[in-house]
Order: sequence, then C-alpha cells, then structure tokens
Amino acid sequence: MKAHAILLITLLALVLASCAPAPEAAPTTDIPPTDPPAAPTDEPAAPQPTATPVIEYVALVNGEGIRKSSFDASLLQLNAALETYPQLVSADQTPEEVVLQELINRTLLAQTARAGGFTADLQITVDQMASLIDQAGGNDAFEAWLADNGYTLETYSYEVPLELEAAWQRDQIAAAVPDQLEQVRAQQILFYDPYQAERAIKQLDAGFAFESIAQNNDPNNLGYLDWFPRGVLLFPALEEVAFSLQPGQFSEVIETEAGYHILYIFEKGLHPLSFESRLILEEQAVADWLADQRARASIQVDLP
Repeated sequence: MKAHAILLITLLALVLASCAPAPEAAPTTDIPPTDPPAAPTDEPAAPQPTATPVIEYVALVNGEGIRKSSFDASLLQLNAALETYPQLVSADQTPEEVVLQELINRTLLAQTARAGGFTADLQITVDQMASLIDQAGGNDAFEAWLADNGYTLETYSYEVPLELEAAWQRDQIAAAVPDQLEQVRAQQILFYDPYQAERAIKQLDAGFAFESIAQNNDPNNLGYLDWFPRGVLLFPALEEVAFSLQPGQFSEVIETEAGYHILYIFEKGLHPLSFESRLILEEQAVADWLADQRARASIQVDLP
C-alpha cells in the first residue's frame, strides 16, 4: 500500500478510536452560561481544552441517535440519483421521508446485530475502509468520492460500522428463508378482452387442450411461469388460485389490473427456490422483520 494510503488508514484509526461509533444518545442541547472573564494576571495562561464538536441528531431510535451528517449525506445522494431515476421516490413521499426511514431501518438492523453478538469493531472498520480505498482506485479517488457524496473522513468512519452491522443482520434474516418450498409450475394466458377469455374457457370446458389454446393466443409462450412459491407473483389473486388447483387443472377467468388470466397447473410440490424467487422472498422477509421491529421500537423524529 502506498505511503499516502497508509497515512489515511492510520488517520482513520485515530478518528475511530476518538469517536467510536457505538450506540449513542443525543446530547442535551442546553448551552451552559459563559464564565466571566478572568482577572488580569502576569502568569501565563493555562492551556484551554479543545472544544468537543457538537453532534446534531435528526432522530432517536431506542435511545440511539441518527446523526444529521448521515441524513444530509444520504439526502444529497438520493437527490442526485433522482435526476436519473425519479421513480425511486413515490408520489406520496418526499426524499427527506425516504432517507429518514432508511436510516431508521439501518439503526434497527445494526442494534439487533450488536445484540446478536456482531459488532463492527475498530479492526473490522479499518479493514473495510482499506478495501474501499482499493476499490475506489486509490487514495485520491476515495477522497474525491467522499467529497462528492457529502462525507468527511470522520463522518464516513461513523457510517461504515453501521452499514456492516446492518448488512450482517440482513444476512441473518435472509438466511432463514428455506432452500425449498411448496411451489407450482404453471402457465397463464393473458387476455385484454373479457369476451376472448370467456371464449377460451368455453373451449377448455369443451375438451380442447390447454397447449393448443395457449399456442393460439400466446405463440411466444410469454405466459409460462415455471416454478414459483407463494409471495412472488405481482398479483396475489393469481397465487391464491394457482395453489388451490391440482396438476392438470385450469382456472376460471381471473381479473386483475393487467387483464384477464387463465391459469393451468403442470406440477405442484416441494421444489428448490430459483435465484429470483429467493431474492424476492429474502427482501420480503427483511421488510416483514423491519415492520415488526418498528412497531415495537421507540422512535423520536426531530426533523425541522
């Protein structure tokens, strides 16, 4: 590692050692009265202690403060992303609300990680920072990235252990998703005209093979769903019907926002999760866990 990079890592270690990013409660905002001026004296003035920087908070989660520096940097990054991806924030939210909720979620995850025995200590944090410098392409590139994203070395050194702890807890939640679940292998035919859907049902009732009707209405086989568990389809009504059917059965017409569906079940039973299904279920598991934690947490918000 170059000398400049070693110097930065050494500085980081000193910063972390002096402002360990452990759980912290918001300090009091009362300002003590100013002492009266001292009487003149010929004696040399005693060294004055260095003032401790005041840390501002935007919220408390179970007594642990969310720093304003975290909020400001995250908001800067989100606003920059919104210029390219405006869909990141829904119409009923503001960027400030999105950032605050994400930081509250991160705090809940990090708190549970610590309670579960994982703490991103000084060595873990320094190692992670060294890896980030290397990934950035060197010290200068990393320092430029910090500035572009609203961080200083001190504020970012506070972020890293929280991110590591939150990621660890997310992994624990995700790991609880089983490797295999009850699933169905199915195909749908989607119609935009209800009369066409009803005509297809009449043909199926008359004994026409599902494959032939699917070929006539979906020649590119876009409706093939392969194996899927509960909780992954866009429309829950389709899942409910799919899991109520047995192999070889077809559904009645199911109306959703997308149109009019007919489902056919090829197979049903325990089956390994696909990569895509696992990702969806893991994300849902984390979302459910966070909803439960938020319902039981003490959360105080102090945004202007």
